[in-house]
Amino acid sequence: MTKNHDRYTYRLIWSEQDQEHVGLCAEFPSLSWLDKTPEKALAGIRKLVKGCLDDMIKNRENAPEPIAIKSYSGKFMVRVPPETHRMLSIQAAESGISLNRLVSSKLN
Repeated sequence: MTKNHDRYTYRLIWSEQDQEHVGLCAEFPSLSWLDKTPEKALAGIRKLVKGCLDDMIKNRENAPEPIAIKSYSGKFMVRVPPETHRMLSIQAAESGISLNRLVSSKLN
């Protein structure tokens, strides 16, 4: 059975400043773990998240929902300057596609 802390979104990056690998968790943006190897950085951030989750359960706090199990509608609103809206509308019309399809293709 998968452990709850295994459902979160982990990422590793290199810190030039620290000269170490940094383990991060998207759902817990205030947490990080530095280590000499990527494997140790990942193990460290996973252990840190598990500790936080254990504390949250103990204190009857709500844990963040893992991004991987959330449901997405596929819709979101973005505000752009009117000139950008006009430019994109022209590009879509010239390409014979909808504005939605044009913007979606630019996001991929």
